[in-house]
Amino acid sequence: MTTEFRVLPDVSAVAAAAADRLIGAAQAAIGERGVFRVALSGGSTPKAVYPLLTVEPRLAMVEWDRVEWFWGDDRSVPPDDPESNFGVARQMLLSRLPGIADERVHRMPADAADRDAAARAYAAEMEHVFHPPDHQPPRFDLIWLGMGADGHTASLFPGSEALDVDDRWVVPNWAPSLETWRMTFTYPVLDAARLVIFVVTGADKRSALRQVREGDSDLPAGRVDAERIEWLVDAASAAGAPSPA
Repeated sequence: MTTEFRVLPDVSAVAAAAADRLIGAAQAAIGERGVFRVALSGGSTPKAVYPLLTVEPRLAMVEWDRVEWFWGDDRSVPPDDPESNFGVARQMLLSRLPGIADERVHRMPADAADRDAAARAYAAEMEHVFHPPDHQPPRFDLIWLGMGADGHTASLFPGSEALDVDDRWVVPNWAPSLETWRMTFTYPVLDAARLVIFVVTGADKRSALRQVREGDSDLPAGRVDAERIEWLVDAASAAGAPSPA
């Protein structure tokens, strides 16, 4: 595993770096394999990144019709709810990109009445798209993650049952601190990715980020063990953190 931390001045700089990293990963994947398979994140930071991808010069830098879109987690709300990770991406990004076909947009059905069946169906959809050998986890070109002040990532929350799931790719997960249901990728999928990018901003993340940079694997974000992990963080979240070795 290779881990890199980049501390940038502010939210705008983090957003620009995240947009450029997504474009670079997309170009490399499309050049090598003809398709870019990405799982998007939720939270506030994507709202700063998405507009940067929909205007020149970045807009013309990716063959958007060659992208397969997934989500690493979502809230148990309808797609038109402002809290929906999918809904935000659809409104701010997908609807403004050229060549986006419905069959390449794979919404996570976190609002389904039967959460377990919906999670299994999403895993089956991933298997259909990726065709992984011997039912190994799908290998995303990029999984974009955030981190909460409590150290959660995707919807893997401290104390939640999904932290210990190693035989499924997608599960419904009760978030104890929020008293609500989410749907989330599990660690086998996160760890199989070619690249994981954590995009983290805000002084409220300072304590959790320090623990991760010190090697604390007790936090959910610190347990991700992908081939390559890049952290794009702002100065507010990194203040007082130790320099990476």
